[in-house]
Amino acid sequence: MSYQALYRVWRPQSFIDVVGQEHVTKTLQNALLQQKISHAYLFSGPRGTGKTSAAKILAKAVNCERAPANEPCNECASCLGITDGSVSDVLEFDAASNSRVEEMREVLDKVKYAPTAVTYKVYIIDEVHMLSISAFNALLKTLEEPPKHVIFILATTEPHKIPLTIISRCQRFDFKRITAQSIVGRMKLIVDETGAECEEQALHIIARAAEGGMRDALSLLDQAISFSHDRVTAEDALTVTGAVSQGFLNKLANAVKEKNAASSLEFLEELLFQGKDPTRFIEDFILYYRDMLLFKAAPRLEESLERVMLDEEFQTLAKEMKPEELYELIEVLNKAQQEMRWTNHPRIFLEVAIVKLCQLERKGSHGTSEDLQPLIQKIGQLEQEIADLRRNGFVVNEEAQPAAQKKPQRNSRKGFQAPVGKINEVLKHATKDDLMAIKSRWGEMLNRLVHNQMRSQAALLNEAEPVAASGNSFIIKFKYEIHCQMAMDNAKFLDTLANTMNELLGKRIQMVGIPDEQWQKIRVDFLNNQREGEQDESLGLNEEEPLIAEAKKLFGDELVEIKE
Repeated sequence: MSYQALYRVWRPQSFIDVVGQEHVTKTLQNALLQQKISHAYLFSGPRGTGKTSAAKILAKAVNCERAPANEPCNECASCLGITDGSVSDVLEFDAASNSRVEEMREVLDKVKYAPTAVTYKVYIIDEVHMLSISAFNALLKTLEEPPKHVIFILATTEPHKIPLTIISRCQRFDFKRITAQSIVGRMKLIVDETGAECEEQALHIIARAAEGGMRDALSLLDQAISFSHDRVTAEDALTVTGAVSQGFLNKLANAVKEKNAASSLEFLEELLFQGKDPTRFIEDFILYYRDMLLFKAAPRLEESLERVMLDEEFQTLAKEMKPEELYELIEVLNKAQQEMRWTNHPRIFLEVAIVKLCQLERKGSHGTSEDLQPLIQKIGQLEQEIADLRRNGFVVNEEAQPAAQKKPQRNSRKGFQAPVGKINEVLKHATKDDLMAIKSRWGEMLNRLVHNQMRSQAALLNEAEPVAASGNSFIIKFKYEIHCQMAMDNAKFLDTLANTMNELLGKRIQMVGIPDEQWQKIRVDFLNNQREGEQDESLGLNEEEPLIAEAKKLFGDELVEIKE
């Protein structure tokens, strides 16, 4: 195959061709001129930003026959041999496929030998973070004290995986993402040189999709040229990159702003019919609103925009949107994006998210001065009527409002207060048979609560027990006061419990809850009152004390212990 991809044909051969890494190339050029070459370098940064290309250029520059110079001549035998790979003294080692210690030792064994064709032996270890721990240890000592004729250049996209002992022995250069403007400039040069025709907007779309990588941009450009017929258009670039046109995003954003769910879903249906990926689209839509937010905050920082181009429609829409609205829109889309990662039907979540966006109550869209005007007028009329009443001799009760505000003070008491009156009424009519009937069905009642999706409420009754019951009510003693309060404050739980007991016992009975501590006191007080009443009516007519008889009647013989 004679054809080569654009990124291979247009690989930089000089430092001046390395785009967007001036902080690296300038430092290396000065070091070459001053002959201050280090024995080890570490090039780190995102993919496609020129790390390996810079390493090869540095290898040519140190071995150039015209050295010292800040650029390789690319004409001498050394430069040409390194470029075409025929010079064995410049070795490229792929750590991703040669990560074992045996392969690293095989390379390091040849370090001690002098170069045969050029001045310096240069070892370019690509993806160095893929080396095993043993391979790093083998490299460590050689990297610390290599022979004078050896230079190591390590390249990686994940420097945090490299041991600090390796990093500390290298001069580190961090390559940054290339700006979209720089990528567009480079692609324009390539298009002009190759004779291909390409719309400038298409180049911008490709540059945005490349996300700071020149190799990705040239691969997409190569694909777009092959896809197009005579001229690469913006539509061709959108098709190749899988992105959505800004005109479509503007239309959808306008429909969302106008809360037109029908139009929004129609636009979305049209997009998905064209084969666009829902996950890719929602990312584009998030970046669209993100860029709108940044544009409103800093209109001059055009380079910080990830997705959009500042056309007139976008700028008009940005002026009409408020930052609070954009925060809400981005939040809804971000939640939908997270949910789409774990589903086999991302389209459904995308459609739901679009409908939510159209139904959001925009912050600041209500409560304006015009909306409040009728309320303000009504308040003014009421104030006027109060003033008229005062002039006519009527006394306006100004304490009414504070009195109404005192109502919540009932809850200011500490803890739960059991209803003593209800409890005493139950105890007066309580029988052992009623209590045993409830206890016998207590476990079945708890199981039914669990099956009725009231698991947390049923858990409140795990350490509670019925202690007294009459024909229409029963008392439950809770071990913890907080559990008693949570149960008695839950109206739905009480209603479900009553229905369940009705199903089990054939009658509807009411539950009264009481904490254990309060139950002991109320029970003793009730028994004392009963004893006094019995003494007033008859003084010892029966052999068994009425108090004991009543206690046995309420709690059963097995629970009553008599002490002299």
